[in-house]
Amino acid sequence: MRFETLAIRAGQDPDPATNAVIVPIYQTSTFQQKSLDKFGTYEYSRSGNPTRAALETAIAALENGKYGLAYASGSAATVGVLQLLKPGDHIVAGQDLYGGTYRLLESVYKKIGIEITYANTYNISEFKKAFRKNTKMVWIESPTNPLLKVSDIAKIAEISKSHKALFVVDNTFLSPFFQKPLDLGADIIVHSTTKYIAGHSDIVGGAVVTSNEEAYTAMKFYQNAAGAVPGILDCWLTLRGLKTLAIRMKEHEANSVYLAQWLETHSKVKRVLYPGLPSHEHHEIAKKQQTGFGAVVSIFIDGGYEEVKRFCEKLKIFILAESLGGVESLVCYPVKMSHAVLSEEDRLKQGITPNLVRLSVGIENKEDLKEDLSQALG
Repeated sequence: MRFETLAIRAGQDPDPATNAVIVPIYQTSTFQQKSLDKFGTYEYSRSGNPTRAALETAIAALENGKYGLAYASGSAATVGVLQLLKPGDHIVAGQDLYGGTYRLLESVYKKIGIEITYANTYNISEFKKAFRKNTKMVWIESPTNPLLKVSDIAKIAEISKSHKALFVVDNTFLSPFFQKPLDLGADIIVHSTTKYIAGHSDIVGGAVVTSNEEAYTAMKFYQNAAGAVPGILDCWLTLRGLKTLAIRMKEHEANSVYLAQWLETHSKVKRVLYPGLPSHEHHEIAKKQQTGFGAVVSIFIDGGYEEVKRFCEKLKIFILAESLGGVESLVCYPVKMSHAVLSEEDRLKQGITPNLVRLSVGIENKEDLKEDLSQALG
């Protein structure tokens, strides 16, 4: 089956008990066991639930993976993967990471003896130098948040494999519709399902996909032991959102390309970051490994904080809010929102300057979005 069909059918056969076409919300904490000698497939909803199982099966299918795991948030999914490490292990992480991932690495995992090197994943010769004898994992985002840098996933996969390190890709920004890291050689994929997969800004969730049975078994054990699983209604809402992922992503991207091209010509915009533009430094890599360019556009406004503040407060359709990936358009100020956890020095080192704004382009009418940006910039 092709993507659009998988999104609607994978793991979502009619309910065997009632023949309901849509996977039911199995809103139960526990399940009856008929015998002490023979337990059923499901025992307790922390360990497993039919609604969650359908979601895990569907996401795995869309990423061309064997195993899927659903979590209570993207951060919980990140922790689920990082628990594969032990004190003394070393991670090579991309220089540009979501602030929440950076916070986990710096404030939680360093304290328990995990060593971390932040490497330039866009310069392969430099990237190779970051490996050590105890390197057990490589962690990147592609594209990154919020600078939209793109790494050559296939090359990094090859290098990671040569060092016997698990290669993890956060695929949140593109979703499996536009990019499939497992097909490019990655071992594990992480998603914040809060974003494009659910797509309607009404749940918080995360997911992990892999075809590595050993890693899956360990992560499955931790998922059950720690219990950071999503509520059943959230699983059902995510499944519902997943059904329209292909349609939404096409519209998201069409609006984003239109706005990015226009913003490049605007006198109040110093620079536009969007991998779909030929001017983007990693445009060719993006074309090679992606089937689309996503719906996040970052811009540097001509001016500083005061100009950015006026811009954000004048917007009428774009909503000033955390997160991204919903059907509605959002504007984020990374300095005070997604990357506030970083020091000013670290933000500036990455290129997150006071005049940077991140736009999550929704699926409203593109002319309305353009007019809104135009009046706010004006």
